[in-house]
Amino acid sequence: MEPDAPGAIYGIERWGKGQFEVLDNGNIGLITHHEQGPATTDLTEILHSLEERGIASPILLRVANSLKSRIDHINGNFQAAIKDLDYKAEYRGVFPVKVNQQAHVIEKIVEYGSPYHYGLEVGSKPELIIALSQRLSVESLLICNGIKDSEFINLALLSRKLGFNTIIVLESVSELELVLKESKKLKIRPALGIRIKLNNRITGNWASSSGDRSAFGLSSPDVLHVVDRLKAEGFLDCLQLQHFHLGSQVPDILDVRRSTAEACRYFVELRKEGAPLQYIDLGGGLGIDYTGEHKSTENSINYTTGEYCNNIVEAVKNTMDDAGQAHPIIVTESGRATVAYSSMLLFNILDVTHYNDDADVEIKDDDARPLRDMRDVASYLTPARLQECLNDVTFYRDEVRRNFGRGESGLRDLAKAEKLYLHLISKMRKVAQSDEWISEDVETALEATADIYHANFSLFQSLPDVWAIDQLHPIIPIQRLNEEPTRRAILSDITCDSDGKVDQFVLADGISSSLPIHVLSEGEHYSLAVFFVGAYQETLGDLHNLFGDTNVATIEIQPDGDFNLIHEVEGDTIAEVLRYVEYDPLAMSNSFKAMVEEAVSKKSLTLKERKTMMTAFKESLNGYTYFEH
Repeated sequence: MEPDAPGAIYGIERWGKGQFEVLDNGNIGLITHHEQGPATTDLTEILHSLEERGIASPILLRVANSLKSRIDHINGNFQAAIKDLDYKAEYRGVFPVKVNQQAHVIEKIVEYGSPYHYGLEVGSKPELIIALSQRLSVESLLICNGIKDSEFINLALLSRKLGFNTIIVLESVSELELVLKESKKLKIRPALGIRIKLNNRITGNWASSSGDRSAFGLSSPDVLHVVDRLKAEGFLDCLQLQHFHLGSQVPDILDVRRSTAEACRYFVELRKEGAPLQYIDLGGGLGIDYTGEHKSTENSINYTTGEYCNNIVEAVKNTMDDAGQAHPIIVTESGRATVAYSSMLLFNILDVTHYNDDADVEIKDDDARPLRDMRDVASYLTPARLQECLNDVTFYRDEVRRNFGRGESGLRDLAKAEKLYLHLISKMRKVAQSDEWISEDVETALEATADIYHANFSLFQSLPDVWAIDQLHPIIPIQRLNEEPTRRAILSDITCDSDGKVDQFVLADGISSSLPIHVLSEGEHYSLAVFFVGAYQETLGDLHNLFGDTNVATIEIQPDGDFNLIHEVEGDTIAEVLRYVEYDPLAMSNSFKAMVEEAVSKKSLTLKERKTMMTAFKESLNGYTYFEH
């Protein structure tokens, strides 16, 4: 995309990876690939079509085509690497259910993954129940991680009688004893895995998942203890899989290669101990380039999927060939890279708080000195003196504020100072857009006066990682991308919390503390999209201010660019979220009705007002928790 092309400022071409384009009408288009060729669909038209159906913003939009495309992409790249490198075994992917447990997502993953014998990984009893309700292929793996009690182990063991290829991964020495006990009780020989703790430590947000201080896996002494116990009990032939986990998003391909090589050394040695290992499970780690920077940072990666697959296959092959051992089946648990791309959050802007003012402010000669001094700053406002001007207007405004606090200035003086400050900041922004060099301090200070665009979503419910770990997601307007955005803003969500804001944005020239955005037109339904939210965000969301799940729509785009709505989940009603926090909506309604009746008895409410009030209360109980137009 050329520097002056529509929407270029947002870096769509860098992070979009050919999935999005700006249409001639300025709207963002979704690109999907079909046998007949690529199809482009107007995202704004999708949103309007959903809203006409009664599915209101905010909406979590899932695009089924993207989910299928990612499963095909990952499996296809592993198959290509295996062929190119003459690897003598297969690849078996599994999806970690924890990354997105939503029923329709899991069902689609199983459906689209079936040709590849794509399996599932679970880490709890509820997730195991989910997996056992799916019709996995006979060759698909069902890998059981996490801390397991007797009930978990029993169900995993019994599932093998139904034809599930269930592997219980040992997380600790004590867990082995429990598995042995339950296996003997049920007279079912288990398929076992062992989770090892590597010494290699990765970089990024999930560094604590790796290294010898990781909470996951067995140390080398514990590994040998497990092997010896299995030998003693006659169960060593049950040990089929070796597992390790790097973390959810590994930014550096060298970490992937080093960790794979170290894991292979354990694998070779365990085979020498007599364990008939068939699978080497390299866990998660395949990352997402959220920023499009293509470098080793917390929100980017310095490799492609093809490089990732080639590095893993080559590392395993070389180690096995050097040891004279047969190539194992390679397993990875790529959750984030499978589902993140498939979902986006769509929401509208409700209101704007502007932090500049283009209108002139009249300051008279008999006004207070700080006001006159502030007015005079405009006379020497040049690019070379921007820092000085910024310092001066801030000082004079603060002086008026101090005088107001001491009772030496009135409210009208304070209002003039605030309005003049915003007016001068507006002028400074225009001067800062000149071709002359502007210091970073001035740019930062002007960024700090960005507008606040008030958005119809809850950060804590829909984008919890943005709040908790400063995760970056591309965020752009979905319309008017053929117009130059003339404002800079941060986003404030609908909650009553100062943390409910987004102030880091992915742009073409890097990460910015404000988002280029358009001036709202009167009555305009101005909407933004947050991309790549399919991993973790739905599951981790909380009920801050009792804003519940958003409406969810799953669509499938057709070869002609039209779409079908294949699944819809209505967002939480107020009554539903109240039940989550142990209220009884019926009891609340009856309590409110009693108070209304008391008011009628006291003649403070008419019967007509009573009807209106009760109707409003009941409609609210059954309504959407978000702003409704």
